Amino acid sequence: MKKNPVHIIGGGLAGSEAAWQIARHDVPVVLHEMRPTRGTDAHQGEGLAELVCSNSFRSDDAVQNAVGLIHEEMRRAGSLIMRAADANKVPAGSALAVDRVGFSDAVTMALENEPLIEIRREEVTGLPPQDWASTIIATGPLTSPDLAEAVRIETGEDALAFFDAIAPIVHFDSIDFDKAWFQSRYDKVGPGGTGKDYINCPLDRDQYEAFIDALIAGDKTEFREWEGTPYFDGCLPIEVMAERGRETLRHGPMKPMGLTNTHKPNEKAYAVVQLRQDNALGTLYNMVGFQTKLKYGAQKEIFKTIPGLENAEFARLGGLHRNTFINSPALLDETLQLKSRPGLRFAGQITGCEGYVESAAIGLLTGRFAAAEQMGKKPVPPPETTAFGALLNHITKGHIAYEQDMGKRSFQPMNINFGLFPPVDIVKPAQHEGRFRGKDKAIVKRQTITARALLDVDEWLANS
Repeated sequence: MKKNPVHIIGGGLAGSEAAWQIARHDVPVVLHEMRPTRGTDAHQGEGLAELVCSNSFRSDDAVQNAVGLIHEEMRRAGSLIMRAADANKVPAGSALAVDRVGFSDAVTMALENEPLIEIRREEVTGLPPQDWASTIIATGPLTSPDLAEAVRIETGEDALAFFDAIAPIVHFDSIDFDKAWFQSRYDKVGPGGTGKDYINCPLDRDQYEAFIDALIAGDKTEFREWEGTPYFDGCLPIEVMAERGRETLRHGPMKPMGLTNTHKPNEKAYAVVQLRQDNALGTLYNMVGFQTKLKYGAQKEIFKTIPGLENAEFARLGGLHRNTFINSPALLDETLQLKSRPGLRFAGQITGCEGYVESAAIGLLTGRFAAAEQMGKKPVPPPETTAFGALLNHITKGHIAYEQDMGKRSFQPMNINFGLFPPVDIVKPAQHEGRFRGKDKAIVKRQTITARALLDVDEWLANS
């Protein structure tokens, strides 16, 4: 039976991986890449899967690191991106870094030599025509203006973001509750709330003044020339607010009103940092209103001076940068298909994931889902216990949309991290002596998560 081709718009990491996965299932592909017909402000060449920022795929440790785990799951799924990365790696310690040119050349050559893949160097300026039965949009953070406008019209005025205002996210089990406490401001019970929906970290006056000094003096990243300066009052970086006046944060995201420290009920905090649950599992909490342009090292150093966060482990650090992405939890189903338009899927960073391998992994999943449909099968999402499934769950349904009742979007892109995985039962090793907590317990927790993930991904791959 002749199969209709799947059209893929965008030849970055996600689009390239999606094309490869579809062809591996004997389904034809038409891959549309606008370069060199139309360039971007960030790309330098014409190759597919060009790396425009770092050349690192980050940790390759599949036992103790969630990024390394998704590497391994991709390898087991026959990933072209991982095959090219492994073939072009350069020394980088425990990380997987690649030769940029060699990596892109390897991906480009593999796709050009695949008989089932047709590469068209052309710009697609609107949504696909109706005779394209199956389409994947994988245009990344640099989606062309015409296509972005078409997506905005299809999905709704508030469904497409062009800049990230990202607040740091902290692993719940790294917060010190001898200093922090649960309480909503004025004990207010909101939709689905209990009156104790925020974690509160108190600062006295001296701590607050030192915090402001550190924010102002902290090492900051600059906007790249093509990004512009997307400051607006709704998402000012905290250091910009601090520069506008030393009391600004106390009357903004760090206001102490309506909160009583359960550890010191007779002492009024001078300022309070609030954290709000970020995922349905309750394993991650974001620092409310703490979007920032501080460099990562400065963020860790400064934010760990906040009482209760001295030992904080960050699932994601803050940022503010150009990134075109859609409000995926509201728009996409569990197979990354647009709910309002069957046959149209999204892949990569435009779905709300961060990072090279995360983008490629979502491309891999989207490709497998689209191929299954073309073969007359029902797409089967991976289990949430796998790195694939944990990331997919965040994108399509794991995020809690706190601000929907106010007409605002709160979904933000995310890297893969252990906070996205369902909890595991941790068993103390028989050979372990003494108390079992802290670093030792964390090591066993990561090992347990990764072992479960690899068993489950093998079963999923064998049956999907």
